[in-house]
Amino acid sequence: MNRTIRIPVPAEFDFSVNLDYLSRSPDESLYRIRDGRLYKTIPVGSSAAFFEVGAEPGFLLVRPLDDEPWSDETEREVTAYTREWFDLDNDLSPFYELASRDPILHGVVPRLHGLRNMGIPDLFEALCWGIIGQQINLAFAYTLKRRFVETFGRQVRRGDVDCWLFPEPRDIAGLDVGDITALKMTTKKAEYLIGVARLIADGELGRERLLEGDIRSAEKKLVSIRGIGPWTANYVLMRCLRYPSAFPIDDVGLHNAIKAVLQEEQKPTVARIKELAVGWQGWEAYATFYLWRVLY
Repeated sequence: MNRTIRIPVPAEFDFSVNLDYLSRSPDESLYRIRDGRLYKTIPVGSSAAFFEVGAEPGFLLVRPLDDEPWSDETEREVTAYTREWFDLDNDLSPFYELASRDPILHGVVPRLHGLRNMGIPDLFEALCWGIIGQQINLAFAYTLKRRFVETFGRQVRRGDVDCWLFPEPRDIAGLDVGDITALKMTTKKAEYLIGVARLIADGELGRERLLEGDIRSAEKKLVSIRGIGPWTANYVLMRCLRYPSAFPIDDVGLHNAIKAVLQEEQKPTVARIKELAVGWQGWEAYATFYLWRVLY
């Protein structure tokens, strides 16, 4: 019989706030939310582990939904994934102290207390999501992602709950451009997705290799890849590689959020954002994540 895994959470954590963030699109198919619980499947070896995430004071509760008992490896993989997904190993108290004195963040952070920078632990998924979301609104990006996942990924069901596994790089690497443009993506995005898939499938690109150096070397490697500019690179640095100083400063959503917080008529220029963000040093990723949430 599989046992429930109890994962301690930091004081600066609120499951309901993070669940609210994860609920932002009805087109999400990589996880499901029902009655205050989160359902997810991840690949472990040649199989898939299906689990439910709930909460009680001080803990996340991870309950296996598979019929067969989990191995120690599966339990470790699921625990590690959940900790990474919710960014549980990051102490946010310095960020909250910084935000309390910041002219932009001081009114934003308390309203979202306990929100974590919800991660995308899989590099291929993070890169694809960054590419798919280029120069389109969030709602359409989710629609395209769902089509991509449900066309090339794998559905896993336990009882009346189903989740999808993100497509494997090797499966996308073998596609023709037309296979992806049929989903109403542009030819360029189809080419970029296939190109990234081939790099990962061939072992030329990987999460561990990007983490070997510092943020600048990782960013340089990412922007050298066709289809990945500074915005996409910093999105991946922030959501997957967890560099705290990742800063997608050209992001339109960030600009609109700052405009809204400051109650100004015009969006700030990049030069002005650099001035405003001087106090965010070392926490640019979290400042951006919280400001994005202002818009929704």
